[in-house]
Amino acid sequence: MTAVLYNDTPLHRDNFIKLVKEDFYNGLLFHRVIKNFMIQGGDPQSKNASQNKRLGNGGPGYQIPAEFVPAHFHKKGAIAAARSGDRVNPERKSSGSQFYIVQGEVYTGEALTQFEDKLKFKAQRKEEMKLFGERKDEIRQLQQAGKIDSANAIMISIQEMAQKNIEKQSFKISEERRDVYTTVGGTPHLDDTYTVFGEVIEGFEVIDSIANVETGQGDRPIENIEMEIELID
Repeated sequence: MTAVLYNDTPLHRDNFIKLVKEDFYNGLLFHRVIKNFMIQGGDPQSKNASQNKRLGNGGPGYQIPAEFVPAHFHKKGAIAAARSGDRVNPERKSSGSQFYIVQGEVYTGEALTQFEDKLKFKAQRKEEMKLFGERKDEIRQLQQAGKIDSANAIMISIQEMAQKNIEKQSFKISEERRDVYTTVGGTPHLDDTYTVFGEVIEGFEVIDSIANVETGQGDRPIENIEMEIELID
């Protein structure tokens, strides 16, 4: 595969180049492979790892601040930084070394519209939980006092306020992204939450080849797939 790194994600670009110059990636595995989704590697613990070793938690000992750029999204061939989940990583900082390459799948326009609706629903539920957390003691006191109608009225007002708050947000997938997702394909559910810092420009068939291998526990390929990365100036 041949890839380019984006100049408008300089922290990720420079870190990736630094690691490549240090031969950090050579001999590491694509340790997590999911067909129609992505291929992931960059865990230093994967080098010479036994088949039963649990992988995916290794790194160089640091994280990189998120660099979300609207022009970069999870189309097929996108290179993005892996990271830990939002609960332990609310700032969505990237792993210092682990990355994934998107294979994804082609979506219909209807499927993308349904995805937009799901995003809106999830956002409303999250907002409701936040507002409920702010008034849960008051609601509990009313319930304990037998004032169920008053407690229910607050719950209804929370739902209405949450809906009003999220109306200010847009959950629409841009026409540019729609065009790509309905032709080339990708993984739209990761957009704007994981930093995309490059893309494959040649060798897409290699992505498909790796994504189609047999995998076992933890989505690790049964036969090791080692990587070797070099810079082309």
